[in-house]
Amino acid sequence: MNSYKADLHIHTVLSPCADLEMTPAKIVNTAKKSGIQIIGITDHNSTKNALLVKSLAEKEGIYVLSGAEVTTKEEVHCLAFFEIEEQLSQFQQFLDEQLTIIPNPDGHFGYQPVVDEHDNILELIPNYLPAALKSGIHAVQQKVQSLNGIFIPAHIDRPANGLFSQLGFIPPGLKFDALGISRFSSEKDVRKHYVLGKEISLIRNSDAHYLQQIDEICTLFWMEEINFDEIKMALNQQNNRFVEIK
Repeated sequence: MNSYKADLHIHTVLSPCADLEMTPAKIVNTAKKSGIQIIGITDHNSTKNALLVKSLAEKEGIYVLSGAEVTTKEEVHCLAFFEIEEQLSQFQQFLDEQLTIIPNPDGHFGYQPVVDEHDNILELIPNYLPAALKSGIHAVQQKVQSLNGIFIPAHIDRPANGLFSQLGFIPPGLKFDALGISRFSSEKDVRKHYVLGKEISLIRNSDAHYLQQIDEICTLFWMEEINFDEIKMALNQQNNRFVEIK
């Protein structure tokens, strides 16, 4: 079994809260310098820069989980990842249909550019991306898993937009691959505070909005090799695969 360094929560320039330096090319370059082998691209309610990051990262030997950070109707942030482009495209269609429309004229809430490999702007998304979807957390989970995706409620320890801050508990019937915690908490404290058993995998990510935040926090994935199925097995503690917060 091998260990692989991962950061599954990174925003690109597409997120209005992210720094304009968070372009796909610069993210890949920073991850390479940091020795990160797996990254997750998680812009707010959009996947439109994810495939470019994946294309650039493959040339550098970095594996990319393409996805989004979804804001559910309850304003819980959840990470969703997909293996193939068709699944990602179907999920993007779902996001477009479900996003609450809040206009973002002239980048009032921050610019939201889709860019190319040379950092040229191809498109500016006109509506505010972090707005809540019309779908609740169970519906989002079911949509992700119907597309064979990975579903991870994000930063559950945060005082806003976390599972416990918004709902107070893990809802009955919610099926997830792991739970994410923020860089501000330890695994031990989170498990104790929320009474989470070892059967629930926890991962800690940077939630990077700035280049310098990449590599501040990572999780090790213990598995045979890097691919989507192995990552999913590690998150679910299957076949001796597991994750370890460093």
